[in-house]
Amino acid sequence: MWRQLFCLLFLLALAPACAQASARVPSVALLTIDGPIGPAYADYVERGIARAGAERRALVVLQLDTPGGLDTAMRTVIRAILAAPLPVACFVAPSGARAASAGTYILYACHIAAMAPGTNLGAATPVQVGPAGPGPPENGKDKPPSTMEAKAINDAAAYIRGLAQLRGRNAEWAEQSVRQSRSLSAGDALAAGVVDIVARDVAQLLALSEGRIVRVRNADWRVQAGAAAVVDAAPDWRTRLLAVIANPSVALILLTVGVYGLLFEFMSPGAVLPGVMGAICLLLGLYGMQLLPINYSGLALICFGLACMVAEAFLPSFGVIGLGGVAAFVIGALLLMDSEAPGFGMPLGFVAAVGVTAALLVGATAQVALRTRRRPAPGVTARLEGEIAEMLGDAAREGWANVGGETWRVLTDTPLAQGQRVRVAGRRGRVLLVAPFDAGMPDARAQDRKPANGH
Repeated sequence: MWRQLFCLLFLLALAPACAQASARVPSVALLTIDGPIGPAYADYVERGIARAGAERRALVVLQLDTPGGLDTAMRTVIRAILAAPLPVACFVAPSGARAASAGTYILYACHIAAMAPGTNLGAATPVQVGPAGPGPPENGKDKPPSTMEAKAINDAAAYIRGLAQLRGRNAEWAEQSVRQSRSLSAGDALAAGVVDIVARDVAQLLALSEGRIVRVRNADWRVQAGAAAVVDAAPDWRTRLLAVIANPSVALILLTVGVYGLLFEFMSPGAVLPGVMGAICLLLGLYGMQLLPINYSGLALICFGLACMVAEAFLPSFGVIGLGGVAAFVIGALLLMDSEAPGFGMPLGFVAAVGVTAALLVGATAQVALRTRRRPAPGVTARLEGEIAEMLGDAAREGWANVGGETWRVLTDTPLAQGQRVRVAGRRGRVLLVAPFDAGMPDARAQDRKPANGH
């Protein structure tokens, strides 16, 4: 009995030590960027690095495969890396991946730069101004870049050179990747001092990173991740949702669907579903727009075009206002994005499809309005026949009555008094045939056959 109690106490005393030992086992957070770098991925990297620091990871591995992205999102990612409380390794992988444009800046900013065989990086010229260098010949001479283009290129070159100097990497080639859009393969990048490691996979990257000393927040940090467990922190639902909403094409569709949903709700009050879905789509579309570098002139044209298409439904102009709205919508969609970053442009085919669809809707609305104008209101006589009306004055033969809230001229065979209730028996042109409410309803066809005095 005493021996069992002693063993139990010994195990309880040993448990905290075992827990501390297991807590000291290093682990590595693996973040993955696979696509254009936009607001969604910027938020994902920021949160991932902060979580890794709070969980005391030994290293963050940022696996990268991107054609580039937005400048604002790229700088957000780089700020998160530079302020990270632990080392961040950028790994261009798997084989066949690339770190083009914005990806090159991110790789230079990381504490450890690595590439898998068969990958490449570079072509870091700002996409808004295109490749650097002289323009097309003008009078036999090369046309120099404009002042704005030169400013953008110089700013980008100084930015990547500063990152290269901070990490002790090849600053000359970094500047050439901006000014001349140069690219390198993995092996050439290692030989040129652009990257630190060429590894087949994350496990080999961790083994080759073991013992390296890097500067983290102005302090030396020895990387001890050779035997670390890799914790895959893949993009969650929030990142995926933001990536969808922040797509310019999706944001434009949400905005359009939202406006039409509210329009249908206003035209058919009480339907509820179109109004609710329209409000949700409109808010999501506006949220996506504010995440993107949009041209506000283009957004204003889109809103004006949607307003004209809505006005066509309420004030039919047989297509004139609606087609003008379609033209404004298409022009605004083409001008909407203030960036040519990969994955964030507005495809011409998509804009054309949306424009054609809107034009068809406007044409259908105009056709319905034209048919409605040419066709007399159906069922008016049937609706009025048998209605109870009230005389607005005394009438021996002709007078006026309130029929369903409308004032009608009436004809009667029986003298009627003001306020007397009558029943509509039929109609003769713009005149209703009525009889006292307490009398039997006369035959409307017989009434029509009787000649009317004075008519």
